[in-house]
Amino acid sequence: MSSPTGTPGTGTDTTPAELFGLKGLVRSVRTPDFAGVTFHEVLAKSALNKVPAASSMPFTWTINPYRGCSHACVYCFARNTHRYLDLDSGEDFDRQVIVKVNTPEVLAAEVAKPKWSRELVALGTNTDPYQRAEGRYSLMPGIITALAEHGTPMSVLTKGTLLRRDLPLLARAKEDVDVEISMSIAVYDDALQQTIEPGTPTTTARLATVKAAANLGFEVTVFLMPVMPKLTDSMEHIDTALRAIKEAGASRVVYGALHLRPGAREWFFTWLEREHPELLPRYRRMYAKSSYASKEYRAWLSRRINPLIDKYDLRGAADDDYPKTKRGVRTNSPALNQTRAASLTPPPQEALF
Repeated sequence: MSSPTGTPGTGTDTTPAELFGLKGLVRSVRTPDFAGVTFHEVLAKSALNKVPAASSMPFTWTINPYRGCSHACVYCFARNTHRYLDLDSGEDFDRQVIVKVNTPEVLAAEVAKPKWSRELVALGTNTDPYQRAEGRYSLMPGIITALAEHGTPMSVLTKGTLLRRDLPLLARAKEDVDVEISMSIAVYDDALQQTIEPGTPTTTARLATVKAAANLGFEVTVFLMPVMPKLTDSMEHIDTALRAIKEAGASRVVYGALHLRPGAREWFFTWLEREHPELLPRYRRMYAKSSYASKEYRAWLSRRINPLIDKYDLRGAADDDYPKTKRGVRTNSPALNQTRAASLTPPPQEALF
């Protein structure tokens, strides 16, 4: 389907409620501060998404206040979920962002019910809760408050430095419930980072956010993933990464090789053909039969990374080591669980309304 149209810079464009079949659609908004991005504001009937029992995800509940992500990471595993909305997994995923504007209020009502189990809630399992849209909508403070006030532990996974705004709130929540923070930082080459993750904060800014969280007493996990063959798997790049992670005060690192599911695969290959055409044949061979890198490559990567994890005195594990890891990461760690779920399990097709 074609994307909504309107005049950029006019503030608000309203589209018919039939758009994507979103019955809860309130309006679609464009603003000069977010050039090229349209926010589709919807009213959600529920905030908590229950993970299907058949899923291998190691937690039961997630919250995704946004669908789509202006971070625009070309490898993002969640791209294919936009097809559920009759949108494409390329530019639409980056530029057509669904915002569940009433998430904090709906969540507060849900967790106040006597039957609420107070199980861990994972934030950031599909799209980033601290993407740039959060600067406009400020949904996370209400979400954090609702969970903490009702005794619900939480884990947060993000690439967004806007997390720093909420660190004092998360620190207060940590006095009452378990709170785990994880920052995804895959690329430690500025030029590569800007082209492959064009909407994300810089690596330097994310490392500074890790340090800010560590200074407040959080044991921060850094996701060194995806590691991309011939792009970020050199000894120099990995050593630079782990040294920077250690200096930022992180406690743990979880790494994993690039996986390319349908939706992400096509978009990544388009980027690769444009930016690194010499690598395209290699990647087509590597991912011809599977969305995942071969066991041989993953074993090679572990042999390369694990000694450096030890060198920098970090606790760490490969994403596919769970749950048999012996490298010091708790097998019940929400961060590792969240990584495992994000990297190995397709996200559920959650109900929007």
